[in-house]
Amino acid sequence: MSIEAELRAEFDRWERKETVFFSVLPYFLLSVCALITLVLPFWDVSLNLPLVLGLTLVIALWVGWFHGHPQWQESGPLTGLYYVGLIVLGASVVTLAPWYGIFTFIGYVHAFLFLKGRWRYAGVAATAMIQAASSTGGLSGATLNEWLVLSLVMIVLAGAFFRFAELDDRRNHRQKRALAELHEANVKLEAALAENAGLHAQLLVQAREAGVQDERQRMAREIHDTLAQGLAGILTQLQAAEQTADRDEAWRRHVDNAKNLARDSLTEARRTVHAVQPEVLAEARLPEAISDVTRRWSQVHHIDAVLTTTGDPRPMHADVEVTLLRAAQEALANVAKHARASRVGLTLSYMEDLVTLDVRDDGVGFEPGARRADGAGGFGLTGMRQRVQRLAGRLEIESEPGGGTAISATVPAIPAGAGR
Repeated sequence: MSIEAELRAEFDRWERKETVFFSVLPYFLLSVCALITLVLPFWDVSLNLPLVLGLTLVIALWVGWFHGHPQWQESGPLTGLYYVGLIVLGASVVTLAPWYGIFTFIGYVHAFLFLKGRWRYAGVAATAMIQAASSTGGLSGATLNEWLVLSLVMIVLAGAFFRFAELDDRRNHRQKRALAELHEANVKLEAALAENAGLHAQLLVQAREAGVQDERQRMAREIHDTLAQGLAGILTQLQAAEQTADRDEAWRRHVDNAKNLARDSLTEARRTVHAVQPEVLAEARLPEAISDVTRRWSQVHHIDAVLTTTGDPRPMHADVEVTLLRAAQEALANVAKHARASRVGLTLSYMEDLVTLDVRDDGVGFEPGARRADGAGGFGLTGMRQRVQRLAGRLEIESEPGGGTAISATVPAIPAGAGR
C-alpha cells in the first residue's frame, strides 16, 4: 500500500471514531447529569426532581430525533431550529439544576458540527452564556453583573479555542483533499507507467525482430560470399579431378585445391557460428567474458588493459551481453590497429535501468568527424553503433589528436529471460 493510501485510511479511521464518539457523547453527558440529579435530593430537598428528569427526557428525545433524521443535517433552517431548541432546553434545565452545565458543553460540539459561518460563533456565545450561568449556580445564584462578566470572559475564551479548532479542521480537510488528489495522480501515473512498460516491451520485441532480420541478411551474405562459393569451388575442382583421373599430377593438384577450399570453408563456417553466439559468453557471465577477452588481448598485443566492474553484476538478456562483448572486442581491435596506446581501461557499470561499457586509451587519438587519409577504417565503429542502436541504446565517442580515445556504449538493462 502506498504512503498516501495509508494516510487516507488513517484519516478515514479517525473520522469513523470521531463520528461514533460525538454520537454517543450527548447521551453520556446527559446520563452523568441525570445520575447526579438522582443522588442529590438526599442533600437538597428543594430540587424539583420530576421537572428536572422530565426535561432530561425531553432533551434526550430532541437529540435522538435530530440524529435519527439525517436530512435535517442537510437543511440549514432545520439545523438552526434544532440548535435553538437545544439551547432553550439546556438553559431551562441549568436554571433548575446548575450541574447540567456538564451536558450543555455539547453546544460547542454541535455548533462546530452542524452550524455554518457566523452562526457557529452565535452558538458558541449562547453556549458560553449558559455555561457561565451554570458556573455561578444558575441565574438565581449570582448577580446579573457577575453573570455578564463571566459570560463575556467565557465567550472570548471559547471563541478563541473554537477559531483554532476551525483552522485545524480546515487544514485537515485540505490535507485529505491533497491526499485524494495525490492518490488520483499516482493512479494515473501507475497506469501511464504500465502503458509505457507495455510500449517499451513492444518496442524491444520489434527491435529484436529487426535485429533478427538484420542477422539473417548478414548470414545470407556470409553464406553466399564464403560457404556457397567455397562449395562451388570444391565441386569444380572435384569435377576437374575426375576428368584428369588418368594424369596423376593434375589429378592430385585438383584434389589438393579441393582440400584447401574445404579447409577455408570450414574456417569461415566456424567464424560465422562464433559471430552468432560467442563461445566465451556460453561459458561465463559478461564481466568474466570481457575480462577474459581483455586479458588475452593484452597478452597478444603487449598493452596493459584492465577491466573494472561497478554496480551489481547480474545476468542480462543475450542481446545485451553480446552487444557489449562485441563493443569491447571492436574497441580493443581499434586500439591495436590505430591507437599506439600503452594503457587501456575498461569499465563495465551496472545501474538500475542501464548497463554501460566505457573503453579509454592513452593513444594518439583522432578527429571523430574526419576520414582516414587512406580511406580505411570506420566500419567497425559503424557496426558497433548499429548494434547498440538496435537495443535503443547510444554510443558516444570522444577523441582528439594526441589526447587518446574514450568510447561509451550504453544499453537498457534488460534482465535475462525478458521478452520470452
